[in-house]
Amino acid sequence: MKEKSLDRRKFLNKAAAASGLMILSNLPKKTLATPYAEPKIRFSVININHGHIYGMVEAVTRGGGQLVSFYAKEPDLVAAFQKRYPNAKKAGSEKEILDDASIQVVLSSGIPDERGPLGVRVMRAGKDYLVDKPGITTLEQLTEVRKVQKETKRIYSIMYSERFENRATVKAGELVKAGAIGKVIQTIGLGPHRMSTPTRPEWFFDKKRYGGIITDIASHQFDQYLFFTGSTKAEVVASQVGNTNHPQYPKFEDFGDVMLRGNGGTGYIRVDWFTPDGLASWGDGRLTILGTEGYIEIRKNIDIASAHSGGNHLYLVTQKETKYIDCNKEPLPFGEQFVNDVLNRTETAMSQEHCLLATELALKAQKFAKDITPKK
Repeated sequence: MKEKSLDRRKFLNKAAAASGLMILSNLPKKTLATPYAEPKIRFSVININHGHIYGMVEAVTRGGGQLVSFYAKEPDLVAAFQKRYPNAKKAGSEKEILDDASIQVVLSSGIPDERGPLGVRVMRAGKDYLVDKPGITTLEQLTEVRKVQKETKRIYSIMYSERFENRATVKAGELVKAGAIGKVIQTIGLGPHRMSTPTRPEWFFDKKRYGGIITDIASHQFDQYLFFTGSTKAEVVASQVGNTNHPQYPKFEDFGDVMLRGNGGTGYIRVDWFTPDGLASWGDGRLTILGTEGYIEIRKNIDIASAHSGGNHLYLVTQKETKYIDCNKEPLPFGEQFVNDVLNRTETAMSQEHCLLATELALKAQKFAKDITPKK
């Protein structure tokens, strides 16, 4: 089991190296783009600058979607994508995909600051949009996205994969909904990442392009905070960011944290780029959900305190017991829910309001954060 997991990581890192990225998808190989005899929807991909696009394609394919075509400017990224999906047509331009009336949805993992403007063009072309996080990098972009989404009634969805594609987090959602820990009081979301500097493209180190560490990485934690506390309104109590140990990259941030308060509970978020090379994962991501009758801790990618292999570990502590749950066989419903939302114009995967509120909170926390970068 352990050898298989390591082999899979080598495979993903190899593919990422070809594109200058570290692929962070947690999908097992058996989920790779299984074709459907009768696809429910047809979708395309525009821009593939982050390896998350592969997990996104697999999720929508599992849900009943058919990948029809794709477009990207970079030859190395095109070659890697074509090798993975040989049946997908390489379009000659973005316009070719936007003008194709048979395409219902566009997926993208372009350079972060280009994702919002692309989404606006996609919605104006009469298509729904599923974008990698961060789906929007400025408050000005957010205003435009909200305006066009309201006008067109199209779906603008952000792939918060730490919740949608992590089986332990999905399971936690079921337990909280069932009342296993009572009323949720607070969430603590930790999102450490490994730098893997040689695999990173130039834009990765430019805050203007990726939006800042809170906008980027912490977007996951804002989504989880809203989801688990049930908050529909929230404010940033305090936030701070800094480049604490990478002076050679002056436009980069390696640490950030946030305190939140909402109408459903409070939250704390910490994200960083300090995962040591000695850890057998790109990051020891964790989520703690505190309730009035117990708590849940999720160890998303690795459990360093036990012999448990891989990720998707959940610990449940209640008034009656302390229990470990291996969540590796839990289903991932997002893909099917999203496809059905496209068909039925519903919001079962995630509401539009929730999607953009999580982004708004991240953008505000980033914009008004105190800079803790050491002074020269």
